[in-house]
Amino acid sequence: MKTRTLGKTGFEVSEVGLGCWQLGNDFGPVEDKEATTILQTAVDEGIHFFDTADVYGGGLSEQRIGQWRNTLSKSPIIATKVGRDAALYPNGYSKAAVKKSLQASAKRLGVETIDLAQLHCVPRDVLFSGDILAWMEDLKKEGVVQHFGASVEMLDEATFCCAHPELASLQILFNVFRQDAVESLLPLAEKNNVGIIVRLPLASGLLSGKMSLDHRFDEHDHRSYNKDGAAFHVGETFNGIPFEKGVALVEALKAKLPEGQNILDVSLRWILDQPQVSSIIAGASRSSQVTRNAAASALPPLSSELHALLTDFYRAEVRGHIRGGI
Repeated sequence: MKTRTLGKTGFEVSEVGLGCWQLGNDFGPVEDKEATTILQTAVDEGIHFFDTADVYGGGLSEQRIGQWRNTLSKSPIIATKVGRDAALYPNGYSKAAVKKSLQASAKRLGVETIDLAQLHCVPRDVLFSGDILAWMEDLKKEGVVQHFGASVEMLDEATFCCAHPELASLQILFNVFRQDAVESLLPLAEKNNVGIIVRLPLASGLLSGKMSLDHRFDEHDHRSYNKDGAAFHVGETFNGIPFEKGVALVEALKAKLPEGQNILDVSLRWILDQPQVSSIIAGASRSSQVTRNAAASALPPLSSELHALLTDFYRAEVRGHIRGGI
């Protein structure tokens, strides 16, 4: 497993990390034993960067990570998120409330100071007011967090956050089916020494290449109840692409790939070929998925011809179907 520097944190993180949304049972039930196996498999595969949030399972994901972490001789780097808990979202934001939420996360994680705390897709008006970033700067000085970043939905939000001198990282939607950050954001992040953390690298599983039109999701899985943005931002599910269209686009892209190229490998490697990316946080409901995703670190870079094919396909076939903005 190769490592990369995560922006201003200076942390050397595994270039494939583990997204821990599934450990909150928000994609369907994951038993305690399997959750521990997923976490341990990640470490065994060389993954030492984990991303969670206070709202994943109402704190269950953080709690599971904290309990497991206490069994280790050396702790991995754990990032969490703040801002979507009901005590804050959508209009309860204050410095005191944010601090209280972060302290609760630290307790569940079993740490005194959080390695990296990220604003969690807070409302645009709250973000653009600038106050919440100033609060995070203060909380860093107070020792509540070691570093802070932001997880955002729109590129203009990312650009705004990137200008803050203390911001260490940005977590963004970025994949073969959502490429616009390549030109508009990544060079700015590099200039400002802001680490890029990629979520939804496989577009909610579409780019695994294993989904068909008759695929059925657990009722607790956001891919079942948020297909059209009924629960939260539509872009967080299948990249904002209607599921049926997404399946068709994947099949069309698979047909264009050179012989022997697997769409999952190509999708993960394409992200890692962007030098500004610090880590991909790929989620997993089974330990076998962790092993499969971790293997991307050892793959060779894609050819320039394949990069050009993927760019052209995105611009001509995919971009126009993304709902909710970019």
